[in-house]
Amino acid sequence: MSAVEIQGVTKTFGTKVAVHDLSLVVPGGSVYGFIGPNGSGKSTTIRMIMRIFHPDRGQIRVLGEDATMGDAANDRIGYLPEERGLYRKMFIGELLEFCASLKGATNVKADIRRWLERLDLAGYEKKRFEALSKGMGQKVQFIASILHRPELLILDEPFSGLDPVNMEVLKDAILEVKQQGSTILFSTHDMDVAEKMCDFIFMIYNGRKVLDGTLDSIQNDYGSDTLRIRTAGNGVAYDRLPGVERVNDYGRFQELRMTRGADSQAILREIISKTKVEHFEVARPSLRDIFVRIAGPQEATHE
Repeated sequence: MSAVEIQGVTKTFGTKVAVHDLSLVVPGGSVYGFIGPNGSGKSTTIRMIMRIFHPDRGQIRVLGEDATMGDAANDRIGYLPEERGLYRKMFIGELLEFCASLKGATNVKADIRRWLERLDLAGYEKKRFEALSKGMGQKVQFIASILHRPELLILDEPFSGLDPVNMEVLKDAILEVKQQGSTILFSTHDMDVAEKMCDFIFMIYNGRKVLDGTLDSIQNDYGSDTLRIRTAGNGVAYDRLPGVERVNDYGRFQELRMTRGADSQAILREIISKTKVEHFEVARPSLRDIFVRIAGPQEATHE
């Protein structure tokens, strides 16, 4: 069964069309990633799935139930909003029990202890929420979203503001929830995370769906038009090479986008004639590159 089905949904705020004629299906049991620039319609779509907003037209079904009908599937969904906020004066253990009770879950003390230990917060039951760092607070709020063992877990920018260590801890916890049978839907600005974690990726831009599918299917649509190179020296004007359309220069590493029909070996020979090549790879574009191609300001001039 599909976890979420959206058909022909449009949402406006005054004269602003936040989401335009959107249709998508989130397969049950998958990790489904939402990507898109700020203001693209990601959070609006998530809030419509959560029934915080209602669409102007179209239909949304969540876990088989009509999302426009009252509290359909409410207790079967977990939600970590982008705007964090729990009761700051409450003790962590009591706060998590309270949040679980709102979803109908009881006898969760053992689960609370297990998850606190799992997320490197063992012994924090008697600490007040206000005493936690931002990263710790984010992990507590994640626990609050999963204690009732939701069938669908919606995470809006779950890795925002986390250091690499805590990102890794939370990433593993999310995948554990998936292995227990939940569908995971999350938005992120981290393209590396989306590439590695998501079974399916959806991108919205200016309120419209522009990508939807597996990473392989999305990359295949673009073909192997990217050269990744590292050379021993500087001074090569890559943007002037025949067959090179655009250059993304990282200093010690460059990505070159080839023009349609360009010969990668001819480009390699041209570079070798100018400097020593330490690495040369013909590849499909990364998700980050595809994101920038669609949403980057340099691309807007070509629309």
